[in-house]
Amino acid sequence: MKKTFLFLFLLATIVKAQDRPNIVFILTDDQSYDLLGCTGNPIVQTPNIDEIAKQGILFTNAHVTSAICTPSRISILLSQYERKHGVNFNSGTSVSDTAWANSYPVVMRNNGYYTGWVGKNHAPVGKGGYNSGLMEQSFDYWYAGHGHLGFYPKDNHSIFNDAIAFTQPEIINEGVDDFLDPNARKLTGALHFLENRPKDKPFMLSINFNLPHGAGTSSMKLKETDDTIYKNMYRDVDLSLPENYIAKADITSPKLPSDLLKVEDRQVGYNYVDTPESLKERYIRELEAMTGIDRLVGNLRKKLKDLKLDKNTIIIFTSDHGLFGGQQGLGGKALCYEQTTHVPIIVYNPNAAKKQKGLKSDALVQTIDIAPTMLAYADIKVPDTFQGKDISDLIEGSNTEVRDYVYTENLWSTHFGNPRCESVQDKEWKYIRYYKNNNFSATKEIKYAKQIGIPINEMLYSMHDPQIATYRDYIDSPLHGEQPVYEELYNLKEDSAELNNLAENLEYATVLEDLRTQWKVEITAARGTGKAQVLRYTNDAFPKAKH
Repeated sequence: MKKTFLFLFLLATIVKAQDRPNIVFILTDDQSYDLLGCTGNPIVQTPNIDEIAKQGILFTNAHVTSAICTPSRISILLSQYERKHGVNFNSGTSVSDTAWANSYPVVMRNNGYYTGWVGKNHAPVGKGGYNSGLMEQSFDYWYAGHGHLGFYPKDNHSIFNDAIAFTQPEIINEGVDDFLDPNARKLTGALHFLENRPKDKPFMLSINFNLPHGAGTSSMKLKETDDTIYKNMYRDVDLSLPENYIAKADITSPKLPSDLLKVEDRQVGYNYVDTPESLKERYIRELEAMTGIDRLVGNLRKKLKDLKLDKNTIIIFTSDHGLFGGQQGLGGKALCYEQTTHVPIIVYNPNAAKKQKGLKSDALVQTIDIAPTMLAYADIKVPDTFQGKDISDLIEGSNTEVRDYVYTENLWSTHFGNPRCESVQDKEWKYIRYYKNNNFSATKEIKYAKQIGIPINEMLYSMHDPQIATYRDYIDSPLHGEQPVYEELYNLKEDSAELNNLAENLEYATVLEDLRTQWKVEITAARGTGKAQVLRYTNDAFPKAKH
């Protein structure tokens, strides 16, 4: 009798595990909202991503929390605003073991999911950050490189050396196949906790690209061995410049005051926006990269179908933030404008009712909502540390929205010229506030590095202990009364490109004051309570630390 009961209990456990959906989460890098066919791009060919939007739901009013790689990705992992998790390129910190224990991959693994991570990691986790080993140990399957992959990942990370392919989307595709298919070619570089994916467990696979990011597209060499996609595609298309594009030579009135956004100190990697010719070349490469990513999505769906996993696998697709392409003369990211914070979120649930497919929602959602939503589908309790919202009801067609306002911020204010800023918006209005930019000039640092013979990258990218205090003050000061030196107010319904600043227009004084009040509510909630759960991660403590 006892044996029978035990057998039935184990059988019920296995059935319940199999009932829980598999989840594949796809994250692109620096992909602006309008780089997909389903979001209105008339040129790019992304039929497979468009199809999951057609069969699922596209959130048309989704935003990141910080428009720069590392803090945005950590926000997704921990479901926290940067002001809460406290990690950026300029923070001098890594995610502590305590905080990481409440990341969505660890929580899902601890609750019966077989987990995999493929592609890029740009989140320093544990003591020593990228060298701690904690990230790799947190997954059942690991096939990824820390930091930038480049378009040819083998040039930067030995883990990929056994791949047959050489280009990034195709190498990542090999990792996806290795994770999913027990009969696929085994990659000797991949780290396996178990030899094969257990059939009695649901799985959670995170696929992370370093494209169409400039670190990838700038390193494309159009090699003879590259796929035709990456050599010839889009090169015979008459490409238009972005709406409101301004070449550097034609800027007469900068978008922001020159003492606030110090354009002369911008990282040289974004200088391609300065001329129409260099911008068009980069845009072609971004389009090619998106089509390569789209092909992987098509291969993924075919693989899931071949393995009879397609009917119980949810697919989620988004980007870590957008990127300026010379609109209003701007290049780069790390601001609070729509071009950088607005991203697509697409969710495909094969078990959704027919009426729940092909939906578009303008609900205000954020990328920190992805983790609690995955946990909700997995029937896992959401940690108290999460700040995002479960949007599964919206995915299933509900009209009940999860927030009235979106809050975004930029705390990456450094010698590269970007100001600190914060933004609060609803569906009609956006308010942005900026703080004094006292950062020393990167241009001058380069000048003196050359004079003294210091390696330029060491001068520009090393992090030292005093910078921890600077960053922490960036977090605290606005909450303790620091006043903005510049403000912007935009009517997003009438001015979606954010061209006309209405902050000084008395007609909208009440709107401005209301949003100032709401800003205090949102920034207070974003900061939360308690000390930041971070570890010291500077070159003083770890000379080989990468930031």
